[in-house]
Amino acid sequence: MVSSSLVNSVLFNPSNEAWESILSELLRVFSVPFDESPTQEILKREKFVSELETLISGSCWDIWNDFDKAVPKTSSLLKKFWASHQNGKAIFIIDGLSLRELPILLHEAKKRGYTIQHSRVSGSELPSETTTFARSIGFSQRSSLQNNITGPDHVLDNATTQCVDLPWNDCVGFINSEPNWILWHVYFDDLIHSYSDPGKGLRDLISKSQQHFTSNDFWNLINKLAYGRRLIITSDHGYAATSEYMNVNEVQTEYLRSIYKSQRFAKSDDLSNHWMPPIDIHLNSTHGSYRYVLGKRKWKSSGGYPTLAHGGLSLMETLVPFIELS
Repeated sequence: MVSSSLVNSVLFNPSNEAWESILSELLRVFSVPFDESPTQEILKREKFVSELETLISGSCWDIWNDFDKAVPKTSSLLKKFWASHQNGKAIFIIDGLSLRELPILLHEAKKRGYTIQHSRVSGSELPSETTTFARSIGFSQRSSLQNNITGPDHVLDNATTQCVDLPWNDCVGFINSEPNWILWHVYFDDLIHSYSDPGKGLRDLISKSQQHFTSNDFWNLINKLAYGRRLIITSDHGYAATSEYMNVNEVQTEYLRSIYKSQRFAKSDDLSNHWMPPIDIHLNSTHGSYRYVLGKRKWKSSGGYPTLAHGGLSLMETLVPFIELS
């Protein structure tokens, strides 16, 4: 349940203070190890996020106007980390990783003897998409990291880079003795997008997350990346469990379908609001002018609305873990 102090902060404080309270509370909620089965624990925490999401999208949606300024960006934190360590550093980008997976990673890291230098919640780019994040750290797209290819705007100097979708243990051989590494792994995002049809969605993904992120193969890769290096584990964006979302009414469905199809953002300069509270809003960010679906809303789609998705304005789409290990 959302506390009265958090409600008051979100409703009455300036946007930067509201976001600070939101990030702090989400870190507290999602840092706690599981007492019950992972599925039951995540669904409980999902309920808390749903209450907070309803508050934001129904009463104070305007705080999203300050998301770019008020929420520490993952890209900015990575640049700062990279600049603060001359050698012996690595970044592991797990595409699509969300706060739901944070307790698994923290628990396993401690169990396996790693020192957690710090963990926090950071913000995606807007839109919360892979390419916008890649561009924010100087790559034209994530595939630009394959086989140590770097673009002219690459800002993470002296990095050896790779982008793969291979099994965890097969990636270990890629990590050579070069001191500074960036590994972008796309498996998890591919898994999210595989849930494009109506079904269990989140529950199935939780089970697979627990299996993968507690496996020896995964931690063999972490061990290779962290050997002699400070290691950041983070993501480009999270994901919405849209299978848990409510369908909007028929009129709103037609409106959202006409603009977004089955996506959650669209390029647009349209500043208008058609409903109050709004079901979508326009934002200008460093990546351009877009409209975004707001909060826990979905609509009937001819192909079936994806059960897991990203790109809209919800907490679990735009906020991700940021963990530093040694």
